[in-house]
Amino acid sequence: MALLSAVGGATWRCSGRLPALHFSGAARRGERPGGEELSRLLLDDLAPTPRSAGRLELLFGLSPCLLALRAARRRVARLLLQAGRSGLQGERAELLRAAEARDIPVLRPRRQKLDALCRSQVHQGVCMEVSPLKPRPWTEVGEAKPGDDPQQLWLVLERIQDPRNFGAVLRSAHFLGVDKVITSGRNSCPLTPVVSKASAGAMEVMDVFSTDDLAGFLQAKAREGWLVAGTVGCPGPEISPSSEIPITSCLEFLWDRPTLLVLGNEGSGLSLAVQASCQLLLTILPGRQLPPGLESLNVSVAAAAKGVTRA
Repeated sequence: MALLSAVGGATWRCSGRLPALHFSGAARRGERPGGEELSRLLLDDLAPTPRSAGRLELLFGLSPCLLALRAARRRVARLLLQAGRSGLQGERAELLRAAEARDIPVLRPRRQKLDALCRSQVHQGVCMEVSPLKPRPWTEVGEAKPGDDPQQLWLVLERIQDPRNFGAVLRSAHFLGVDKVITSGRNSCPLTPVVSKASAGAMEVMDVFSTDDLAGFLQAKAREGWLVAGTVGCPGPEISPSSEIPITSCLEFLWDRPTLLVLGNEGSGLSLAVQASCQLLLTILPGRQLPPGLESLNVSVAAAAKGVTRA
């Protein structure tokens, strides 16, 4: 369904395959037929994307949209830039140029329309209709032997379900130089627009993979010579008394070989199968006696704190 747009009294008419712009007499005289309110209504009348375009989602926020265009991993149906901004500068101007270079339609709805489309999420006046991103199978990771780079660091996430936690983890991982991210295929948050926004767009450029057999993946990498380091809160009931896996403070951890850093679910931590596949368990010791319920850090904070040990 074509979008009817009016700009200063102009109407679009199709001649063959190319649109021709015809100006009314009122427009030539500098008038606005229908007045300013009519122009606003037309700007807000966003036609739905054709069904032939397939399933799309709404990416929002300046950095996610700009990085998505740079990475070119998604198909982009339309770019929505908030109307009323006087002159596009900086990253917004770059965003517009990138869209025009790829012949992506650009629409200028009002902020109220963007608020409704984004369900009041913080969109910064920028949205894009895009194809979804999905984690790639871990079999596509490619050959990466420990001897290739002794400073390799992969982040493994088991059952991270909160999209904002997931996004914050990805942002920290990208900043700290994590090479790849592996997620559990089941009971994990997908790569949604909320995750992308929480990651400040890092999700758009990072290598994210997935496996349905996380314990098997960890065991295979251990046989290849990787160190598999799990993470736990303060040693407690979640650690089996008979466990022979050593627990080490992050402050005492010596990072001297390629490592898989494994983070568990926000509430329950690592599953027993994944924990048993680890060769070492890292913990961050608190600076004071903590009451029940506060014995651990938010998973995104823990990811950043433990990633610092790489330096």
